[in-house]
Amino acid sequence: MNRLRYIILLYILKIKGIKKAFEQSPINYQGLRKNDVYVPKNKYFKDSITKTFTISNSTITEINQNSDELILFIHGGAFISGPAQHHWNTIEKIAKKVNKTIWLCNYPKAPEHKLNEISDNIDSVYNLASLKFEPEKISIIADSVGATLTVTLVQRLVINKLSPPSKIFLISPVMDCSMENLEIDNIEHKDPMLSKKGVMSANSMCSNNGNLKNPLMSPIFGTFDKFPLTYLFMAENDITFPDQIIFSKKLKEFEVKSIIIKGENMPHIWPLLPLMRESKTALNLIIEELNLSK
Repeated sequence: MNRLRYIILLYILKIKGIKKAFEQSPINYQGLRKNDVYVPKNKYFKDSITKTFTISNSTITEINQNSDELILFIHGGAFISGPAQHHWNTIEKIAKKVNKTIWLCNYPKAPEHKLNEISDNIDSVYNLASLKFEPEKISIIADSVGATLTVTLVQRLVINKLSPPSKIFLISPVMDCSMENLEIDNIEHKDPMLSKKGVMSANSMCSNNGNLKNPLMSPIFGTFDKFPLTYLFMAENDITFPDQIIFSKKLKEFEVKSIIIKGENMPHIWPLLPLMRESKTALNLIIEELNLSK
């Protein structure tokens, strides 16, 4: 790890006040939304966005339109915010090197919208995607709670005997929204982005009935039978890391073909962050895997 680059990143995160925001309960979701970017303004996207359309209460931004293969990007944001600039930056880097259609899914957020509605929206988006693209030609990239929503989507598809996507790339998924894993307390002081107090507040805002162990919200309590090829990016300095370790063991238990990438001393969603060589390497891996023929 390049220590100087990491220190600069930590400084940027501190200036943005992300950790401070997640140390509050109730979490200031309106403050976090000030960093949301719904329509990127740089020239690349002005030329590359082919259309924007609505599915249920979700807004889909389509980049490129000349491929029969789809990348569905489901962003994170603690259920309460997003997409943010780092999501668009990541999409731009992928789009320049991968010749596939990309949909960014901006789904409804808590607390105005609850978990059941958000999950129904994700289902509706995937259902339309699977009508326009063959499921074996769909890949999903998702970070944080976007990855959580992706895992629960696949669980529902399997239960309902519907075809899942061919590949899922899960970046720092939140696997247990109850945050009861005792190992979390040993990591929190090292996490430069998240704090248990704020994450729990956001999770409670999203929950329909206060049950944070509901598999719709905490997929660690669901099944991983018949999961597609799964790429899991974990980070050591991330309070969601302990539950991802459990998830990685369950993937092996269910004999899921999976590739586990552990970011040593890395923060939450590190493949999407700027400056660090580790981030660039991780994103290049995703790009390489997306370009692999099936």
